[in-house]
Amino acid sequence: MLLDARLRVQLKNILFCTDFSSASDSAFPYAADLARHFGSKLHALYVQNPDEYIMVFPEGGSIPPRLTAAQAKHKLDGLLEPLADLDREVLIEEGEVWSAIESVIEKDEIDLIVAGTRGRTGVAKLVLGSRAEEICRRAACPVLTVGPRLSEHLPHTVIKQILYATDFSAQAEAAAPYAVSLAQKYQAGLTLLHVIADPSTGDLVQPPELIASAERRLRHLVPPEARLWREPRFEVEQGPAAETILDIANLRKADLIVMGVHHHSASTATYLPMATAHKVVSGANCPVLTARVLR
Repeated sequence: MLLDARLRVQLKNILFCTDFSSASDSAFPYAADLARHFGSKLHALYVQNPDEYIMVFPEGGSIPPRLTAAQAKHKLDGLLEPLADLDREVLIEEGEVWSAIESVIEKDEIDLIVAGTRGRTGVAKLVLGSRAEEICRRAACPVLTVGPRLSEHLPHTVIKQILYATDFSAQAEAAAPYAVSLAQKYQAGLTLLHVIADPSTGDLVQPPELIASAERRLRHLVPPEARLWREPRFEVEQGPAAETILDIANLRKADLIVMGVHHHSASTATYLPMATAHKVVSGANCPVLTARVLR
């Protein structure tokens, strides 16, 4: 029951970004668990920055203390020490945060970034310069973001239900293989969701043929070769994108949300704009994996 090698996602190198905040602490178990499931090398990175060194949304929460290189290495060594079964590496970089992360992505051929965020809905609007948003916008690989609603001290991670949200754009093609592969790897249930925007003036609901067409398109996103451990669920809902995704995630008790985000360009058509992605990350009771198409 293995996914065809041509379709299966390979995560050979996972990058865990930390500033040693409670948000980063919540993200670490997911980085370790994914590395163990995929047989990945786990790279743990701390960036020293004289001015801005926070790798999570800056609004809300206490600011972690800045550490020397020796202090940071000591903390990372202690964090990774229990993971003797994993190939792991401690990285201490200095300078502008995104530049340091980008350099590691290229040098170590990173396949996935894992980071925590303290961003909270209603506290402040998404700041374009925030580190977590910048990582999601600019990283050439998917990003797993662990939001503020998760417990700060997770004894273990359990991924039994995955929700994949799509609008059938190119970004959906970027994110779909991750949803399918993760469902296969974790033997998890998979729900595929398409949200139809609220109708214009006139009809209160979308015509049945439109809903049926969307469901067929959802089914085509799961290749027969996938042979998932559980029969996937296909759902078409109507309403605001972020709110509907969060509602379905709660209804299905999702342990992970997977979705595509648009490229960082003003000319790019929108699929889950970053403001919407921020709402999902901030409001989700589970991690959110975002992927985008490079242009």
